[in-house]
Amino acid sequence: MAHLLFFEKPGCGGNARQKLALRQAGHTLTVRSLLDEPWTCEALLGYLAALPVAAWFNPAAPRIKNGDVQPAALNAEQALALLMAEPLLIRRPLMQRLDDGSRRVGFDTAEIDAWVGLAPAVGNQASLEGCPRDA
Repeated sequence: MAHLLFFEKPGCGGNARQKLALRQAGHTLTVRSLLDEPWTCEALLGYLAALPVAAWFNPAAPRIKNGDVQPAALNAEQALALLMAEPLLIRRPLMQRLDDGSRRVGFDTAEIDAWVGLAPAVGNQASLEGCPRDA
């Protein structure tokens, strides 16, 4: 089983479901607040760089839902500056497997199952990403 560094928004129901799924599969977690972490551009890019810029953002963030922020219209430099200024906009969770350093953004169930393994009941779900009320 893996030990994961798990960056969450404290109090987020979606993150709570994700942590439960990982723990039920036997993984251990070190949980940190995504909002309180003293991010540097380099540290944040360590999670995000492999993804398209628009996938760096939490689509459920109020400023994205109301159209104030349009991730598809941003280049990497603009997006990174915005995420550093407003961590609530960062897609979550951010996870790092501590034994090999590999990282993931978001919680696509099939991807996480392939990465670290999930309990069979969880692995059959389409996705645990996002807020339960948005599902």
